[in-house]
Amino acid sequence: MTAARSTRDSQDADDFDVEEALALVKGTGPRAPGEPGRAERAAPGPQGTDESAVPAPGARDDGKGEHARHRSTPWPEARAVAGRAARSLPRRAPVPVPLDASLGLVLAAPLTALTDLPPFDTSAMDGWAVAGPGPWEVREDGVLAGHAEPERLGDGEAVRIATGARVPRDATAVLRSEHGRLDDKGRLHASVPQTSGSTRPRGVPALAHGQDIRPRGQECRSGDQLLPPGALVTPAVLGLAAAAGYDTLAVVPRPRVEVLVLGDELLTEGLPREGLIRDALGPMLPSWLRALGAEVVAVRRLGDDAEALHRAITGSRADLIVTTGGTAGGPVDHVHPVLRRIGAELLVDGVKVRPGHPMLLARTREDQHLVGLPGNPLAAVSGLLTLAEPMLRTLAGRTAPESYGLPLGEAVQGHPHDTRIVPVSLRGARAVPLHYNGPAMLRGIAASDALAVVPPGGARAGQELELIDLPWTAAGIDVYPA
Repeated sequence: MTAARSTRDSQDADDFDVEEALALVKGTGPRAPGEPGRAERAAPGPQGTDESAVPAPGARDDGKGEHARHRSTPWPEARAVAGRAARSLPRRAPVPVPLDASLGLVLAAPLTALTDLPPFDTSAMDGWAVAGPGPWEVREDGVLAGHAEPERLGDGEAVRIATGARVPRDATAVLRSEHGRLDDKGRLHASVPQTSGSTRPRGVPALAHGQDIRPRGQECRSGDQLLPPGALVTPAVLGLAAAAGYDTLAVVPRPRVEVLVLGDELLTEGLPREGLIRDALGPMLPSWLRALGAEVVAVRRLGDDAEALHRAITGSRADLIVTTGGTAGGPVDHVHPVLRRIGAELLVDGVKVRPGHPMLLARTREDQHLVGLPGNPLAAVSGLLTLAEPMLRTLAGRTAPESYGLPLGEAVQGHPHDTRIVPVSLRGARAVPLHYNGPAMLRGIAASDALAVVPPGGARAGQELELIDLPWTAAGIDVYPA
């Protein structure tokens, strides 16, 4: 999947790196989280420009820019901090969940067979259950799946049987329908093809003892461990659990997440007008969070109201609060002041990643954290995968996916000092960077299969880079219900 690219698009998509490099040459350095005021949530300037890296006209300069810049956390370390923060929380008690509601959750206890599988000898094929060598006298009755235990067979007897039906006692094999024939007296004869190298006399069919009978306990015995704790409940796991006798599963509960959308400039419907823009994060984040294993308990639009933000944070009972915008240091960026007011502990205050470096992670209570996302859409996605994903994965009991990489299909410009996150399309054995990847843009990631982690300084064509899968590329959009 690709997006069309013009010369103008290419130039604009990379302008933010060029401007930062020029700033470094001039000795000013890139602006830090807290410097650009509203820029990190504003409507995009020149296409692809990282407004959060360039001071807005009239933005205050309180002398803290370089200090804030140096305390920003490297991107790999920020992800590790988020995982450790989740692991430091008390262990979450398992909950029993009905099978039809447990898809996408993680087993909190071993899945142990409650019965033998199969629970009795069953026929693997449609045909006849037979006893002893043929030919056989065929009984008038038949055996169907779901019926009680049939009458035992005597030597030389056969009875019609359906796939999955309980095999009569003393049956020695099941003769498939296509391998049997009835003579004019109604007796059953086997016409089983001889195997290569058979020593039996020519014309004498071979019917092995136990052929096409699934013996009791062939798959497992009662008490066998089928899956360990920590296994993800997939559709196949649901089928196995049902077959093994389960109505409910003991699982790790989904972490509860509340989303707080900030910004007076956001519209919830219609076209942009009179300086107002559509809110992209309110519709996008809940589904993304669910795909990461969360239960989204509320999405609240607060505007730029410090008191409303204070009430929302202190009144929330979610495991994780996610805010959008307001993480810089402008006059209506209230996240930092509210966190100071409630005595929250800042674990990550800015990350060395583009887009999205003004993101933050705070411990608001002993059992609650807050992830502050930048307001620009792709910058918010970067924050979501940097800080929220490791927390949610750990809280949900999921294991970290194995890292993998692919060579780049073309060179990617990097930031002089920071990691860069770029949407890519996977084509065969290569990752092809997509354009329209500025911090305010979603066009590139909407067409992407994964995100490439570009190291400081950029990457050349053919260089292998770490890739981050998007949650729905492996699991499917509808795997985790609302």
